[in-house]
Amino acid sequence: MNVALTPPRGAAAAAKGPGAAREPVLRIVNGNKIYGGVHAIEDVSFDLFPGEVHALVGENGAGKSTLCKAIAGAIQLTSGDFQVDGKPARFESPRDALAAGICMVYQETSLVPTMTAAQNIELGNEKLITRFRTLNIQAQQLLQSLNFHVDPATPIGMLGTAKRQMVEIARAVYNNARIIIFDEPTASLTPEEIVHFFNLVRDLRARGVAIIYISHALEESLQVSDRITVLRDGKLVITADTADMTREKLVRFMIGRDISQTHYSHRAGHAERRRERRGKVLTVENVTMGTTVKNMSFSIYAGEVVGIAGLIGSGRTEIAKIIFGALKRNLIDGGTIRLHGRPVRYNVPKQAINDGIAYITEDRKLNGFFETMVVDDNVYIGKLATRAGWRFLLSMATRGKLANYWVDRLKIGTLQRKAKIVELSGGNQQKVVIAKSLVQDPRIIIFDEPTRGVDVGTIPEIHAQIRALADEGKAVVVISSYLPEVLSISDRILVARMGRIVAEFDAADATEDKIMYAAIH
Repeated sequence: MNVALTPPRGAAAAAKGPGAAREPVLRIVNGNKIYGGVHAIEDVSFDLFPGEVHALVGENGAGKSTLCKAIAGAIQLTSGDFQVDGKPARFESPRDALAAGICMVYQETSLVPTMTAAQNIELGNEKLITRFRTLNIQAQQLLQSLNFHVDPATPIGMLGTAKRQMVEIARAVYNNARIIIFDEPTASLTPEEIVHFFNLVRDLRARGVAIIYISHALEESLQVSDRITVLRDGKLVITADTADMTREKLVRFMIGRDISQTHYSHRAGHAERRRERRGKVLTVENVTMGTTVKNMSFSIYAGEVVGIAGLIGSGRTEIAKIIFGALKRNLIDGGTIRLHGRPVRYNVPKQAINDGIAYITEDRKLNGFFETMVVDDNVYIGKLATRAGWRFLLSMATRGKLANYWVDRLKIGTLQRKAKIVELSGGNQQKVVIAKSLVQDPRIIIFDEPTRGVDVGTIPEIHAQIRALADEGKAVVVISSYLPEVLSISDRILVARMGRIVAEFDAADATEDKIMYAAIH
């Protein structure tokens, strides 16, 4: 089934009124992009209509980003017809695409860290003489109109991931783009911010802006789009009206098979018995760090998975970094952290690593791996970071043995062993980050957003590893903004709000409604 190159019958078509001409604003026919003799996309046809939200889905490595980068002028197609407004187009750079009204909002923002939010919004459109006060006022008005709470005078380097994403979106709107490509736009937004973003998408659609929407959250694609295109292994699988699709159909088209939504079988009674048998390994007592973490207290037991839910800014990630030694709690009245009953205060993460604590970062591209190194080197460096694994002379035999074990256990793409990590798909990158920490043989593992930006086929594999670690007797903490993930793999669920743990649920008693109510109220 392939109904590409047909106008949508949904809201976008209705928005143009009866009898309106339905010509695509953008069309690609038999597009190909070849790297080193290998097709990144092969014979892909894609079209986009004014006032349409067209979702683009597929596993990591399916070709979504390649197709969108070609549309945005970041790369050029090797072959195929590329038309804008019915005329042949070829962009040598993103600036050419922007001049044609095409803007891409990247998942990893393309902002200049040393410039303010206002300067980044204006970037590329600067006047000969610019007053910073005027620039800030204009940016403030734009951000407020989008319901984005960002100080325009703040340097981008001082903003969190979510607010950087807001500035990216504001810049696209400021440039009056006719076509906007959103790459994982909600990955770092809170539920409230996601609602505002969806309202913004609908407003842009009503204005006739055409939107390409890339997201691993299939529910979002089904909710916000008019049509959906599925890519697999660089090839077009199907383009269809969203009304004709379901999550199960999308998954089947994406990975070529059915995949069951597994749920963690350990319920409250079983988890309680395991805690009694294996004991408490970590206790956090009234830990405080500035205004971000306030008197936070909880305990972690061996052999269980503890989920920590909460909105962005609730202190979830900060408490994990305090435990790991990457952030420092208050020197006075900062609370106590006990490891097996012994008070600990780590000045650097290496001390925590030596005590058997691992923290797997939420931002793998910034803090998770060495992007110019291959899989084997990244895994081996993880071992070298431990007291037991450190050595003055490197051992290629040990390097290969460790990498072989973790590549096999985590099912890392073996054909990509010689590639730099930056060249791997998001799912394989995440597996390398996990392997780099697990090779240290930690007893306490903290996963921060373990499946963010990971394709639907890889998520169950990561969940299976998390469960296996708990079954081995290790204490596992999972911080996640995706409530179905927290519910599916946790024995206990803690809810953080405004720097405190405000609720605790056994897995058998927890629901999304209960967790969200605790997180907001």
